[in-house]
Amino acid sequence: MTRFSFGEEASLPDTTDPVALTQMLIREPSVSPDTGAAQALLAAVLEQMGFKVWHLAFGEGKEKTFNFFARRGDKGPHICFAGHTDVVPPGKEELWTHPPYAAHIADGVLYGRGACDMKGGIAAFVAAAARMGEGGPGSVSLLITGDEEGRATYGTQKVLEWMAQEGHIPDYCVVGEPTNPLAIGDMIKNGRRGSLNAHIVVEGVQGHVAYPHRADNPVHRLLALLGELTARPLDEGSEWFEASSLQVTSMDVGNTATNVIPAKAEARLNIRFNNLHTGAELARWITTVCQKHAPQSHADIHISGESFLTPPGAETRALISAIRQVTGRDPKQDTGGGTSDARFIARYCPAVEFGLVGASIHQVDEHTSVQDLETLTQIYHIFLKEVLA
Repeated sequence: MTRFSFGEEASLPDTTDPVALTQMLIREPSVSPDTGAAQALLAAVLEQMGFKVWHLAFGEGKEKTFNFFARRGDKGPHICFAGHTDVVPPGKEELWTHPPYAAHIADGVLYGRGACDMKGGIAAFVAAAARMGEGGPGSVSLLITGDEEGRATYGTQKVLEWMAQEGHIPDYCVVGEPTNPLAIGDMIKNGRRGSLNAHIVVEGVQGHVAYPHRADNPVHRLLALLGELTARPLDEGSEWFEASSLQVTSMDVGNTATNVIPAKAEARLNIRFNNLHTGAELARWITTVCQKHAPQSHADIHISGESFLTPPGAETRALISAIRQVTGRDPKQDTGGGTSDARFIARYCPAVEFGLVGASIHQVDEHTSVQDLETLTQIYHIFLKEVLA
């Protein structure tokens, strides 16, 4: 990994300015899983701020993932910020109004890949920590990964294992994902649904459609088992979660003939499930239904994350208070949407997500307003002062 060294004090960027920090990070391309120089630059900035940085690489070959953990202070309370420097590809760069890695500002809007997902969120937290100064009570840390946009195999999960072994598990974690639909202060994510993917393959016996008794049609069996799976309401939702949802995402036979019963049929499905279920329970149910209708079937099931919920506590109340002070808004606590690395962190400590406005994430001309970066920094700063007092 490239390492930065700011040899002269004059070359150190203004760490209290989230806009300048965001621009620096955007200008270091880091399309997942390649972290480029973005992590090295960020680590160098944090070291200049008095953080101790541990560079943590996991995996081998093409799967090798660069991450780091940085901490300032060694006493409690310990507040951690979790984020990722990797971004999705920009797509066709000629479609961008401003080059995706130029970090141009136009009419108060900062454009660039990662502006809101989530280099801007990282910069806001670093700026908030810089405004706190060194030597205060408690400790502040950052868990930075390079594969959140990828398979998330050798990133946050592995860093958390290392943190547990080294005694760095925080009391509370803020994940800087862009949670707000329209304006800063709209929403905090205090939980997420779990996600399960299943690939079901039903084996049959190929034959002529005119002689079905000599064949075993796997399509009929697949339709029967999918019918039972989709007919069951998984639940009606819970206090914090909407109802769980099973969606069939693909069916494939690969049969180009009109007079042949195929030998195999397959389907894929996804379940987004709330805290009334576990991935293992749902996997057993799918397997049982498959065996009932198609004994020769096989279900390859992958649970990418369990559901989690962080009930309101002192730290979450402090974050909500900070949001109200800065924006005047009363944020909704929500558990909808997709998954994030918070699903891993919640196994170790309470975790919530709060960051910038996410309307342009993964799009051409991804952007964030300059004012939003300052607003988010102020919220993080007030929150840190409150919880570390």
